[in-house]
Amino acid sequence: MTEYLISFNAEWMDDVTDDEIREASGRVKALRKEMSDAGVLVFLGGLDLDAPVFSVDTSRTGPMVTDGPYVESKEHLGGFAIVNLPDDSAAAAWAEKVAQACGWPHEVRRFQPVG
Repeated sequence: MTEYLISFNAEWMDDVTDDEIREASGRVKALRKEMSDAGVLVFLGGLDLDAPVFSVDTSRTGPMVTDGPYVESKEHLGGFAIVNLPDDSAAAAWAEKVAQACGWPHEVRRFQPVG
């Protein structure tokens, strides 16, 4: 089995109303149960877009913590699921379900094997 990241960029969401978000949340809650029942769910969650975001950089003389992300950045992770699946076809099938439940596009990436 391989772990996959199914994620979306918050900028991929069309302008959605609070009611549409609540409806999508209900669909995602049902999908979370389906994924859990199928034994493929590792983690699923949306990020709090109102919470502070910061970066940590240890590549220089010592750790530096700064506010971020930078305003010019075009990519903002909005939420993700980590699933444990047998192959890319299964990952695509589950990603389709996630995208349908949320109502916006998602990207699928395979994690590197550990070990």
